[in-house]
Amino acid sequence: LPPARGGVYTDGQPSMLGVNAALMRDLTGSRNIMLGCLAMGLSMDEAKAKYGEIVEFADLRKGFIDYPMSTYSSGMGARLRFAIAAARTHDVLLIDEALATGDAKFKRRSKAKIDELRKDAGAVFLVAHNLDVIEETCNRVIWLDDGQIKMDGNPEEVLQAYTDATGK
Repeated sequence: LPPARGGVYTDGQPSMLGVNAALMRDLTGSRNIMLGCLAMGLSMDEAKAKYGEIVEFADLRKGFIDYPMSTYSSGMGARLRFAIAAARTHDVLLIDEALATGDAKFKRRSKAKIDELRKDAGAVFLVAHNLDVIEETCNRVIWLDDGQIKMDGNPEEVLQAYTDATGK
């Protein structure tokens, strides 16, 4: 969305890493990997090179990758969407609740993957409501309330102020 006022300037291409990427339910996981990679700007050769890594990370090796997405459980679909989104290096990385997906095992793997992506990204923005994820992931926190900055700074201090003010 464009800003209501002011501006946003970047020296890189922002990318959204989330689990809400629309994949085609009638296509196989395999076809969705290729389409997803191409939609993110990877070349066909880059998509082919990332294919095995994506299948491995999504844990869809047991033939499920060749089934239509409509046959996937919600967890399988979330793992595949995350794996596709995480297959690219990002200049500016926007993460929307991506850490809160899947079972405990996949949460650990996705957290490790996001830590890896953060090392290569120029800037990372995590939008989340889970205070534990914010505390363990961020080195700076901005508390927004009704579109206004309430506090900006050290995660421990901002989260404590938020908890005190909201009782959450």
